[in-house]
Amino acid sequence: MKIHKQKIDIRSSSQIEFVDITDKVEEIVSDSGIREGQVTIYSPHTSCSVVINHNEPMLIQDFMRVLYRLVPVSDRYSHDLFEIGRSKTSDGRSNGHSHCKAMLLGVSETVPIEKGRLLLTEKQNIFLVEMDGARTRDIIIQAIGL
Repeated sequence: MKIHKQKIDIRSSSQIEFVDITDKVEEIVSDSGIREGQVTIYSPHTSCSVVINHNEPMLIQDFMRVLYRLVPVSDRYSHDLFEIGRSKTSDGRSNGHSHCKAMLLGVSETVPIEKGRLLLTEKQNIFLVEMDGARTRDIIIQAIGL
C-alpha cells in the first residue's frame, strides 16, 4: 500500500467561483505512481467546498444562482454579528453565508483510481467551489493504493 499526499494552492478571483482542478488532480495521481486505489480531494476550509459535476458554463451559472437563492448574502447571519460575539479566531469577514453554502456542498470528494487514471466520466470535473473569494486556498490531494 502506498500513500501520496500533496497540497496545491488555488487562486479564486470572485466571491463565488467554480475552479476546475481536474487536470491538477490527474497530474498528481499520475505522478504518484499509484495504479489502483483512490484519491481524496479535501478542502481544510469552512467557506469553500470540493464537488464533482459537469464543467459547462451555463450549468455553472445555474449552480451559482441556486446557491445565492438557497443562502442569500443579504440574509441575517448570527456569525456576522461580530460586535456581540467576536472570538479570537474571527478574521472579521461578514461571511456567514459562505460558511452555510459550504456546509451544503461538503469539503471533500473521493474518486477511484484504475490503471493510474481517475475513474471520472467525460462529463465529470472536480471543482474547488469558492464561497468567500477572491483569495488563495490550499487543497490537499491524497492518493492511496498500489
